[in-house]
Amino acid sequence: MADGNELRRYRIQAGRTVSDAGGVLACSHAKITHLETGRYQQQPSEIASLLEFYDVPRHDIDRLVSLTASSDARTWWAPWANVVPDWFKTFVGLEGLAKSEFNYETALLPGLLQTEEYARAATMATGFVRPDHSERFVSFRLARADRLAAAQPLGFHAVIEESALLRHIGDDEIRRDQYRHLLEVAERSNVTIQVIRPQDGPHAAVSGPFFLFEFDAAKPIGYTELLDGAVYLQDPDQVSTYMMTAKNLQETAMQPDDSLALIRKLVET
Repeated sequence: MADGNELRRYRIQAGRTVSDAGGVLACSHAKITHLETGRYQQQPSEIASLLEFYDVPRHDIDRLVSLTASSDARTWWAPWANVVPDWFKTFVGLEGLAKSEFNYETALLPGLLQTEEYARAATMATGFVRPDHSERFVSFRLARADRLAAAQPLGFHAVIEESALLRHIGDDEIRRDQYRHLLEVAERSNVTIQVIRPQDGPHAAVSGPFFLFEFDAAKPIGYTELLDGAVYLQDPDQVSTYMMTAKNLQETAMQPDDSLALIRKLVET
């Protein structure tokens, strides 16, 4: 489902009232309000009409309409709706629709690859999640990882800076368990893990961590995270730049077998 808060924000930015929006769909004020609060079944055509009326950029229209069209991707995370930031709900929806995902990380291990204890220690250390929400946020992060073992699993390729592997998250045993988990997950045919070390030389990812999503029936989308939000990249030239960066990272990093050998050594230390 397209995020209702985002739908409302675009309406307000366009200077349109609920009455104006109702006129576009020839419906009641109440239906527009329900669309913006998620209490009414959204139809892709209706969401597209409203966003076009609000003069929303085409790439954002395509993104939100694609989320509207997939009920499975919108419902699984509903139990965690109150602990997931609005800007991240779109990310989760895209992840649910994607056929493959590339993730470059510098400070922490990818969320899809984290153990429960590692996720808990990392969540508590950031200070961004309320203490009374931390357990539910951890369970949400683990639920995301179910895509890796689904009947039609997500293809996941991670390039991880060695510094993220070595960062002290939790105690020694938590980190060893996390390393063992990486080795286990990497045995799946849909998961590839590469480590990039300082001695591997310079690479193109100078702007930091990012994600790339590829879909069966839509153009690729890039994603970069800010401290209090996110940027979704859909301009073809921007996405192309990030795809070339992902390729450069894969060529610069240690190859998968060598990367897993490095992780095995960490288990033994």
